[in-house]
Amino acid sequence: MTITQPDLSVFETLESEVRSYCRGWPTVFDRAQGSRMYDEDGHAYLDFFAGAGSLNYGHNNPVLKRALIDYLARDGVTHGLDMSTTAKRSFLQAFQDLVLRPRDLPYKVMFPGPTGTNAVESALKLARKVKGREAIVSFTNAFHGMSLGSLAVTGNAFKRAGAGIPLVHGTPMPFDNYFDGTVPDFLWFERLLEDQGSGLNKPAAVIVETVQGEGGINVARPAWLRALKELCERQDMLLIVDDIQMGCGRTGAFFSFEEAGIVPDIVTVSKSISGYGLPMSLCLFTPELDVWEPGEHNGTFRGNNPAFVTATAALETYWADGSAMEKQTRSRGEQVEQALISITEENLADVKEYRGRGLVWGMEFHDKDRASRIARRAFELGLLIETSGPQGEVVKLLPALTVTPDELDEGLRILARAVRETV
Repeated sequence: MTITQPDLSVFETLESEVRSYCRGWPTVFDRAQGSRMYDEDGHAYLDFFAGAGSLNYGHNNPVLKRALIDYLARDGVTHGLDMSTTAKRSFLQAFQDLVLRPRDLPYKVMFPGPTGTNAVESALKLARKVKGREAIVSFTNAFHGMSLGSLAVTGNAFKRAGAGIPLVHGTPMPFDNYFDGTVPDFLWFERLLEDQGSGLNKPAAVIVETVQGEGGINVARPAWLRALKELCERQDMLLIVDDIQMGCGRTGAFFSFEEAGIVPDIVTVSKSISGYGLPMSLCLFTPELDVWEPGEHNGTFRGNNPAFVTATAALETYWADGSAMEKQTRSRGEQVEQALISITEENLADVKEYRGRGLVWGMEFHDKDRASRIARRAFELGLLIETSGPQGEVVKLLPALTVTPDELDEGLRILARAVRETV
């Protein structure tokens, strides 16, 4: 496709150097619908990034948009702190009826603030309050957010360095298959816990992603997750599952931990919970952990009522029959996997590995710079994809759950071409 040079001057002169995604996609986007974005010159791009997983139901989903427009048109409450509103009540009832009760999950719901890192901070704070301990265990290549508490349990050295101060009270342990199967699961972790001379303070909690998105699409086995839950129970530690990017159906089931058959003590949810890309996050926890004093953890924007409206519409539209949504996502995932198999077979010497679940997939290359070249070429061909992993060595596919089979085929053909043309 032919791309004219867009006018990026105001961004380059006024906006901070911290901007990142726009550097890989140097155009000015104007509108979006479904799985496509359009720049101001009318060029179309198939979006396999979906707002970093915030747009599981696509851009400007018509059902969700209608609910939002109707709510705003009748002057529904927009900002409500943590006041009781009709929008919040509708969301809580839908979340209880369509998500928690069908899965027999007993969770209380906390609205900690609008972003994922707000949810993580509240989860860590609650775990420490409940257990009376400071230490938190996380895992290699984990990513949990950019605020200080979340960075302390994040693995990426570049992001951690941005804190500018020591990041304390977080201890990393090896994620599933970190040693390529040569070391038994949790051997090091359990030894440290049992050895009074190990120097590891007794942790209040362990925080884990079932699929590490930013860390390189590293998929934890269900058996590993079950063993982790059992270890936490034996050692009197809480298990926190960070489901911010992998929840809301991204891996198939509504919660990514369902396949493992575990019930975490605390779950963080954000990104696609609003369904429309509006800021919203949840911290879920079992009732006995609800030891907060009123106002002990708060935030001005924790009552984002427009997000409650679109979240309710998303649940009622896509999760009234969760099995159908899960089946569709798994089917689309199999379509992606078959395409990645073909790309791997065609580029056997270059592809190190492909991996994923549901509609989150990654392709790792031996040449660690290859993924960024592929993403750049894909953009030129009309496909938005990103990279992940500690060195950006993994091509990351995160299409909307509502993507059609034809759109998937189109995007996967562009990906295959981008791989071919960046050897």
